[in-house]
Amino acid sequence: MSAPSSTPSAPAEGTAPPEYDYLATDSGLRPPGPTPSQSRFQVDLVAEAAGATEDKSPSSDASTTVPSSDKTTPVAPPEVSAADPGVGGEEAKGRFRVVNFADPSAEGSAASPDASPADGLQNGDTVMSETSLHSSTGGQHHYHYDTHTNTYYLRTFGHNTIDAVPNIDFYRQTAAPLGEKLIRPTLSELHDELDKEPFEDGFANGDELTPAEEAAAKEAAESKGVVKFGWIKGVLVRCMLNIWGVMLFIRMSWIVGQAGIALSCLIVAMATVVTTITGLSTSAIATNGFVRGGGAYYLISRSLGPEFGGSIGLIFAFANAVAVAMYVVGFAETVVELLAGVDAVMTDQTNDIRIIGTITVILLLGISVAGMEWEAKAQIFLLVVLITAIINYFIGSFIPVKSKESAGFMGYDAAIMWENMGPDFRGETFFSVFAIFFPAATGILAGANISGDLADPQLAIPRGTLLAILITGIVYLGVAVSTGSCIVRDASVGLNQTVSSQFMMNCTDAACKFGYDFSSCKNDEKGCPNGLHHDFQVMSLVSGFGPIITAGIFSATLSSALASLVSAPKVFQALCKDNIYPGLDMFAKGYGKNNEPLRGYILTFGIALAFILIAELNIIAPIISNFFLASYALINFSVFHASLANSPGWRPSFKYYNMWVSLAGAILCCVVMFVINWWAALLTNVIVLGLFIYVSYKKPDVNWGSSTQALTYHQALTHTLHLSGVEDHIKNFRPQCLVMTGYPNSRPALLDLVHSFTKNVGLMICGHIRTGYRRPNFKEMATDQARYQRWLLKNETKAFYTPVFAEDMRQGTQYLLQAAGLGRLKPNTLVLGFKNDWRDGDMMNVETYITMIHDSFDFQFGAVILRLKEGLDVSHIQGQDDLLSSQEKSSGMKDVIVSIDTSKDSDADSSKPSSKATSLQNSPAIQKDDDDDGKAPTQPLLKKDKKSPTVPLNVCDQRLLEASQQFQKKQGKGTVDVWWLFDDGGLTLLIPYLLTNKKRWKDCKIRVFIGGKINRIDHDRRAMATLLSKFRIDFSDITVLGDINTKPKKEHVSAFEELIEPYRLKEDDMEQEAAERLKNSEPWRITDNELELYRAKTNRQIRLNELLKEHSSTANLIVMSLPLARKGAVSSALYMAWLEVLSKELPPILLVRGNHQSVLTFYS
Repeated sequence: MSAPSSTPSAPAEGTAPPEYDYLATDSGLRPPGPTPSQSRFQVDLVAEAAGATEDKSPSSDASTTVPSSDKTTPVAPPEVSAADPGVGGEEAKGRFRVVNFADPSAEGSAASPDASPADGLQNGDTVMSETSLHSSTGGQHHYHYDTHTNTYYLRTFGHNTIDAVPNIDFYRQTAAPLGEKLIRPTLSELHDELDKEPFEDGFANGDELTPAEEAAAKEAAESKGVVKFGWIKGVLVRCMLNIWGVMLFIRMSWIVGQAGIALSCLIVAMATVVTTITGLSTSAIATNGFVRGGGAYYLISRSLGPEFGGSIGLIFAFANAVAVAMYVVGFAETVVELLAGVDAVMTDQTNDIRIIGTITVILLLGISVAGMEWEAKAQIFLLVVLITAIINYFIGSFIPVKSKESAGFMGYDAAIMWENMGPDFRGETFFSVFAIFFPAATGILAGANISGDLADPQLAIPRGTLLAILITGIVYLGVAVSTGSCIVRDASVGLNQTVSSQFMMNCTDAACKFGYDFSSCKNDEKGCPNGLHHDFQVMSLVSGFGPIITAGIFSATLSSALASLVSAPKVFQALCKDNIYPGLDMFAKGYGKNNEPLRGYILTFGIALAFILIAELNIIAPIISNFFLASYALINFSVFHASLANSPGWRPSFKYYNMWVSLAGAILCCVVMFVINWWAALLTNVIVLGLFIYVSYKKPDVNWGSSTQALTYHQALTHTLHLSGVEDHIKNFRPQCLVMTGYPNSRPALLDLVHSFTKNVGLMICGHIRTGYRRPNFKEMATDQARYQRWLLKNETKAFYTPVFAEDMRQGTQYLLQAAGLGRLKPNTLVLGFKNDWRDGDMMNVETYITMIHDSFDFQFGAVILRLKEGLDVSHIQGQDDLLSSQEKSSGMKDVIVSIDTSKDSDADSSKPSSKATSLQNSPAIQKDDDDDGKAPTQPLLKKDKKSPTVPLNVCDQRLLEASQQFQKKQGKGTVDVWWLFDDGGLTLLIPYLLTNKKRWKDCKIRVFIGGKINRIDHDRRAMATLLSKFRIDFSDITVLGDINTKPKKEHVSAFEELIEPYRLKEDDMEQEAAERLKNSEPWRITDNELELYRAKTNRQIRLNELLKEHSSTANLIVMSLPLARKGAVSSALYMAWLEVLSKELPPILLVRGNHQSVLTFYS
């Protein structure tokens, strides 16, 4: 069969064209796949003719096309400019062809039967067949990825679609190491209209790769033939070798002598319980997603976050490095004892230990550097030796030898077992003996520490770790019971052990039964070198062949040393890759196909060698044990924390865990830390806390979706809901401000002042209304929201940034007044910048501005207006965003935020309409677009051009910039003048009180000004002083303004008349109908009637400005009652003129009007 021989006939003009091509298959070979960013659905406009050519064979390259509407403009990109060879010569028509690149993995490289060339009606946008589309360049290949086992979506759903079916490759974070990340079609690609290009390369939200992950992806892509271990070789063997330490052979018998069989078994059981709980927790974390290299550090950091992970990772790696020294010294001591036995001492004992230890650690380093494969082979050999030694002991215990009886080995006997059942502590306690044994149970993370070298960490870590704990626990218990049942506590080869029959009656020891009397040993310990209490090498005596036990001791020490020597660099490499501690990144580099951390090996070798040469390991040993226990405690706590946070992402496939058991395990680990050594436990906690504080302070730029984030969200949600069920109370009133800042960095003075009195007190939301003639770009707004929220956090401003799209400022303000906030965390005060340029632009903007204030009162909000004589908006000053730019660069953002504007804007909030850019204007209010083409003078989100010249600031802008930063500085000794003229519920007084409580304002004194009558000034002053003292608000002075109703100066009145002249309606000079028509079209105009009606109020505003200049010209800040205008009665131009004359030529002034609900109370 062949592909269809001709195209379907062209549809009639005006019918909807299909947006796809039908593609014939090609049996050619597929080259290697593209990079992840190329694994996209792309929409290309291609010029193809509507004619058809018959496809001659299955392997020929034909393109069967469906023409689009005639209205489509032909587009011919350079690479497809010529006609396709397989297409006829009719008029070319542009249409969309959806092409997806190939999956680079080997799967599906051969065409499946379903993808045979026989089927012509196959959907070319989704098939991973070997299809070739030939352009004029001579056969440019496009490969199509089918996300559903080489079947076409046409078959799956019965219609053509670029919508992808579920596939694992969409969920990968990196290309490492299981396959390449593919990117599913975005919602925009599927949903948006095709009149624009919504397709952009990049990762979906939350999938951005950190530099460490990108490096991991690169390494994984390069590493071919990597050695990966299964659960036995990778985890079980390592854990068993690490847990079976030298303790098994030279301390276990002594522990039984001290604690007895019963308490020894309890000690082993307690240690096993701790390690088992930790093993279960490790298994739960390891199976909650793909595990990379880094072991304990990786598990803790990805669960609890970089602060815990970074602190534990460093001490865990250090503990492993020092543990190498401990194990090597243990080996060297055994060798030196053997040499001393044959009189082969080189210098003295201490130096011999150093010499042998140094040689040993160099040999171990050689094995490690040779590669993981060699190291694994060495581990298996050592395990064989160790198991042989253990079997050798048990065999020997069943073979009683007469010559060994005098040394205390009598063979299994019930009397000996019963005698040794109870404790016989000599200079020790239960907990001190437990402290000596517990380090022998550690080592359970030996397998997890090389998680990056495991073929399947999710299977290997739980299975290998838990089985190793079980096997080693049983062996420890077996040795405890065995030694206690066949060896007496005290014995001496040198004593005259035989007893006469007359003493047999009085002899109570179990040894008496065998004809020995060691009772004198209990009083004379030096005279009895044998038995459980005295002979550490008693297991060599019992075993079938003594030297094998020595070989077992060598094996136990060397294997533990080797495991630690491998673990430390692997954990440290993972820590350095994440760049938690700047300056350590040089140790992140790996070498060879297995990415071996050679630099880490050298560092570990150096640390181990230093501690071997110190040779004072009795002090360091408890600290190391505590370091291990601290990491165990945090692993247990991680599981509890993740379960408590109840995050949907916490779904371990290992189900045999319990959050409360894990919490108990964490507490047990902490208890054991103090049992082993209290000062070492304190030191460990101090070190962990210090590192935690350091990492928290440095705030590494990583986001791993930790349970700390999940719990924070959970608690915030719970508390917000709880808060919503509680009625508000006056005592708990907080000013929660909706601040119309526009972009948060465009009005620094407004942001800083409001933040001064809301920080750690109330909610602050930076509202931004974006308007424009174009359709709103919601995707861009979401990006901006994340970016500016990050800017606020970096700027240490405790606020939320909330942008909205709206047709005009008023509508946007209403959206925010109604919808901003959550539950009780809703704003109750609207904060605006004063509209300095209100006379320059379209007066309808003033109408909108004043209506916003009216709307705030309608919604029962308070209103606050800040005026600086220099202005507020600095968005037009070039380069004022350098701080933001540098911070965005440091956090990896690609867009640099730079605002360039040549015109000075007003200080209310908005965005100027723009037909060119949807990121729009930082500008404060909607202004008339003077440009005929609708071009806005500002496009704030641009890539910064390094070549663009820096425009020197004029004097006006220089002053504006200085003024905008005045609230960032400490205010020094000055005053905050409160003109509390009208009782609005107390907000006018509360804001200055909160302000002067802050560090920057604490040196400023509050001065209160109130209106009053000349004949009762003292009375009014005392009444206000009484009220303020009841409110517990400190003040330095109260001024009663008796002359508040005096007429203002004539020149000031005439200046006001001149100010409002352009905005008067002058209805007396025109016909009534014409006047009404003008008033309807320009509602802001001031009528003669209204001007006359409010003449007294107008004069009061002018007079108040004179008083303000007289009394408060040197104040740091003036807080004054905002005059009210009755809605519908006072025109917006008149109200704006009142605000203008009231606040002009003054220090920073805050006009405040509460919602007339009490916000202060003197009741307790």
